[in-house]
Amino acid sequence: MPVPTQEQVIEFCHDNSVIDYLGIDIVPDDDGGVHLEIEVEEQHSNPYNILHGGVMTTMADTAMGAACLMRNKKVVTVSITLEFMHPVHLGSRIITDAKIINEGRHVMVCECELVDANKKIFAKAHAVFFAIAKFIDD
Repeated sequence: MPVPTQEQVIEFCHDNSVIDYLGIDIVPDDDGGVHLEIEVEEQHSNPYNILHGGVMTTMADTAMGAACLMRNKKVVTVSITLEFMHPVHLGSRIITDAKIINEGRHVMVCECELVDANKKIFAKAHAVFFAIAKFIDD
């Protein structure tokens, strides 16, 4: 089975125009995967001047999808839930840490934490994905 490269996954994620629109960075990990990062600016905030939950959901969904791509599976989201634990203030930098919990032939279960550089958890996501195709053909 072919193994996708970090560069292929990053390029694919940038095909998602909302990622570029929001200014989310896709960064290679030392372990061969990728994570997402964002510097929280005013356009990312809700009326309370904290990071909008929709931006956090988009980051978690994309990070978990990228983890599935690294396993050579293109996926669509079946369900996603987030628990928001702390507000993220303007000027903060948030980083995703996505993991695959269970990998079936068609169904993938993932988790993602949204943390700061000190590993403080601001939100935690859980999602189920359905594999629709291989990312890279044999």
